[in-house]
Amino acid sequence: MGKFKLWGLKKSPWVFHVAAASCNNCDIEILDVLTPRWDVERFGIVLVGSPRHADVLLVTGVLNRKTLPRVLRVYEETPKPCLVIGVGTCTCHCHMFEKSYNVVGPYDRHLPVDVYIPGCPPKPEAIIMGVVKALQRLG
Repeated sequence: MGKFKLWGLKKSPWVFHVAAASCNNCDIEILDVLTPRWDVERFGIVLVGSPRHADVLLVTGVLNRKTLPRVLRVYEETPKPCLVIGVGTCTCHCHMFEKSYNVVGPYDRHLPVDVYIPGCPPKPEAIIMGVVKALQRLG
């Protein structure tokens, strides 16, 4: 991959939010990051409406049998290279749903997750720091 594409990805990442069976606490915090108080758009981070335009996937919630095919399809539709960031404790280790019959395991069994942001829900500062750490992994 060319240096120019990596530079552009680090300077202005476009983010697609994937909510997979979440309780919406993490989703609300992601939206809070976009408000004027935190204003991540000043760093070039933009929430997009299609995975085909995204550089980063923000995934929330627990992977279950119903959401797994949909999350995998969204990941396949995202142009590569793309970063996958797991937001919330449920993405890290399934939290209280770990023993549920419907849960198919943590995300890293099915997707290459670059960064996890723990917390139930994580604070906006943690989400911003997690995105910055993920972008640093690009080199």
